[in-house]
Formats: sequence, C-alpha cells, structure tokens
Amino acid sequence: MIVCQICRYEWNHNACGPFRRKRKRGIMQFIDTSAGRLPLPAFFPDATYGAIRAGSFEDVYRAGLFGCEMNSYHLMTKPGAKLIKTLGGLHGFTGYRGAILTDSGGFQLYSLIRENPDYGEIRDKEIIFRPDRGKEKLTFTPEKCIQVQFQYGSDIMMALDMCTHPDDPEEVQRRSVDLTVKWGARCKAEFDKLTGSLKSQTRPLLFGIVQGGSNPDLRMECGRRLEEIGFDGYGFGGWPLDAAGSFRPDILKMAADAMPDHKIKYAMGLGKPEEIVQCVEMGYSLFDCVIPTREARHQRLYVFAEGMANADAVRTSGARFYKYLYAMDAPHCRDPRPVDPTCDCELCRNHSRAYLQHLFKVNDPRAMALATAHNLRFYGRLMELLRHE
Repeated sequence: MIVCQICRYEWNHNACGPFRRKRKRGIMQFIDTSAGRLPLPAFFPDATYGAIRAGSFEDVYRAGLFGCEMNSYHLMTKPGAKLIKTLGGLHGFTGYRGAILTDSGGFQLYSLIRENPDYGEIRDKEIIFRPDRGKEKLTFTPEKCIQVQFQYGSDIMMALDMCTHPDDPEEVQRRSVDLTVKWGARCKAEFDKLTGSLKSQTRPLLFGIVQGGSNPDLRMECGRRLEEIGFDGYGFGGWPLDAAGSFRPDILKMAADAMPDHKIKYAMGLGKPEEIVQCVEMGYSLFDCVIPTREARHQRLYVFAEGMANADAVRTSGARFYKYLYAMDAPHCRDPRPVDPTCDCELCRNHSRAYLQHLFKVNDPRAMALATAHNLRFYGRLMELLRHE
C-alpha cells in the first residue's frame, strides 16, 4: 500500500491499478495520475509560466488543491521546452509535487491568429505561427504538441484541437470538428509511441477535446469520433460565452453529453464558482482557471455568504452562496474581523480586514500573497463541499 504524499490518499496499485477510477453511485471520485491520486471534482489554479502569480505552490498545497495547469505555448517561448527537460521537466524545474496539466498550446495560437491573421494560419496538417508577424515562423503539428508535453514531463496532456467561437458559421465548426479529430488521432499515435516503454505508474494521461460550437449534432459527432480513438479523458473545447459575453451553459451541456460517462470530463478554463457548480451537475469533474489568483491581485476576495458554507447551499442557491469582499472598501479600514470567519487560511486565522487593507495601501507584497492564498483556499473548500455526498 502506497500513500500519496500530495493528497494523503492510500493507493493500492495491485488492487486498483494506476488508471482505474473509484466510482460511487455512478460518480467518479478519483483520478490516478503519475503524480498520485486526485480526489474529484478538482480545481487546478493556473500557473501559466510555471509559477502561481503573487503566491506559491505551498499555498496550493495548503488550500487543499492537488494540481496546477501550466501553459505549453508560453513555456515553449520562455524558457523553452529543451531547457525545462534538461532540468527535470516541469516538476524538477518548478519544484512542484502535485499533478501538472499542460494544454496543447493551440488555444493561444488560435486566439492570436483570430485577432490578427498576420500571426499565421491554421492549415489542415499544422498551424503556422509567426511570433513577430514577420518571416520567422513556427510550424506546430500534433506530433510536436505531444513531444513538447513529454519534454515538460506533464502528468495530464491535451491533444491539439482547432478552437472556434460559438458564433462562427457552420462551415467553420465543421472544419474544426474534422481537424480536431484528425489531429487527435495523430496526437494519440505519437503519445502511444512515446509511452511504449513506460511503466503504467509513470504513464501520463492524454485528453481529447470536444469541439462543435453551439451545434449539438457536431458536438455529438466529435465526441463519438474521439471516443473511437480512445483518450483517458475529454475536455470542453471552444468558448463558453456568446458574443455579448454571457455564459452559455447549454453549450457546456452539449459537450458533456458528447463525452463518455466513464471518463473524466474537463471544463477547460471555467472558473466562476457558480459555473463550476453547474458544470459538476452536468458531469464535469476537472476545472482550471486564472480567476482566483487574478481576483486576489485586484483586491477582490471570495467569501462564503453567512450560513452558506455547506454542500446543500452550494448546490441549490445559484450564485448566492458566496460574495466578493473588496479589500479597499472604506468600512474595512477599522474592521477588526477576519475576511471570512469560517475560513482557515493564514489571512483569516491571523489578520483582520483592516490589516489587509493597510497592506494594500502601502503596496506591501504580502497583501497580494495573503489574498491569493485566501482565494485558493476558497476554491479548495468549494471542491471539498462538492465532493460531499
């Protein structure tokens, strides 16, 4: 019997194997990765360049979060995949012991090219990217996508996909599905080649991405074709917002219904607390977002509403189970109370709202660090409540 040093759950390799998920009442409770066993649902804060902005990996551990998302494209530009590999992959380079999920890099390339076609073009066999919008170009293929993530030593890898916006015309959505499936098959072939000699305990996971925009038939088709290829999990692909910036839960539901129920469903980039709750009800169990750390840097802290820090309230009250505390609001300058009396983070255990506001006013870096750790702990507590039967 092995006890995971990250989450402290017992892991009997002989009994469950490294990839068998524990299930209860049809709900998946765990995912086993090369970094250890993770309880579900799980939230991964974004460590884009291999670091938690204004925080630390110790904050992630103490928050009760078991993984981080890191950005393949940005790490490929700085400091570079080869350097990271020589320093022991992302685990060795960053010193982080939890699970590391890396995206494919395709979303960043798509976003830049959509904003300005001078950055490159999406071809049928690869993405051509021009970082400086000049003659220098980067050819990004499905095989390259997987090779880079192996250089990183990622625990969870994402296949390359062609992203779209829900408002794109149907011919664009159709092309997106076809390319996503073709690229997914090439990613899986490269992944199988590179994992051939690995022991099961050290084998990373590979997720496919379900595209199809707001067309339910295309979503179902994409999910079916990706399942035929065979991935360890499946992610929501595309934008979950309409042209006006409003949340589109119907699109997320389409994608979730297109994914096999016996595999992990990953709501990529989703991070508002009430949206996470909605997605858990749809069957998603893995999330990542920059929101908790970004909001902390902007002096906005998440607080459970009075009497709402329980599983029933979280699941049934919409967005009413939490509120924002704005650290710089005038009344807090003399407020001796903690930010959230129900929270056990360092800020709430040891300091007052008045003290936090003072730190922000004098631009002490400790202010952002305390706020970041608090918001991460809020998300850790939210995951704990969502795991509660």
